[in-house]
Amino acid sequence: MGVTCVCPVPVAEGKSVQQTVDILHKKLEQLGAVKQGSFCVDCETYQSTGNPGQPSKLLYVMHNSEVPLSCMALFEGGPCLTADANFDVLMVKLKSHFQNAKGHKVECRGSRYRYCDFLIKVGTVTMSSSARGISVEVEYCPCVVPGDCWNLMREFMQSFLGNNVPELPTVFAAKPEGLFAPADCVDTMTQYLELFNKLRKLQIPASNVR
Repeated sequence: MGVTCVCPVPVAEGKSVQQTVDILHKKLEQLGAVKQGSFCVDCETYQSTGNPGQPSKLLYVMHNSEVPLSCMALFEGGPCLTADANFDVLMVKLKSHFQNAKGHKVECRGSRYRYCDFLIKVGTVTMSSSARGISVEVEYCPCVVPGDCWNLMREFMQSFLGNNVPELPTVFAAKPEGLFAPADCVDTMTQYLELFNKLRKLQIPASNVR
């Protein structure tokens, strides 16, 4: 997995979520990007029962269709655990310690595009069957060192995102430069989690969710 950036895209003025997604698809296809299937990233939230008088912590269990045999468990404030898909079964057995936060599941589904060395995913983020926003994931496949390719990624993203190009993701800012600190799937999922938590707090106008 190369260096990956995940960012939100605002709904275009006077447009719905789906119409904005269609606009992004059209821009990518005009650039010459080729559609290559679909993708899905989801996140379940669990709350630790803890001891009386102690604050409970959140545990986020995430899946990514790009790594179908793996499951990511991210604790609030760290650390992160990568396990196989059976981790979901383990969470059921740990229900006396972690309670599933009902109604907090977030999903991001959409289309994958390939353009030269870039892999682009445009997704609709939903919570309780309601559209909450739009995500764009851009991966530069040949490179694993963020500082070596960020300017190139920004230039490419600007070609279809315009002024909505993000700054360098915070998850990379703390990484030392060099091959000994490559980007990985955990970095990508951390960015999705940050995006999901932001969108959970947003109030989306009813006219934009169709």
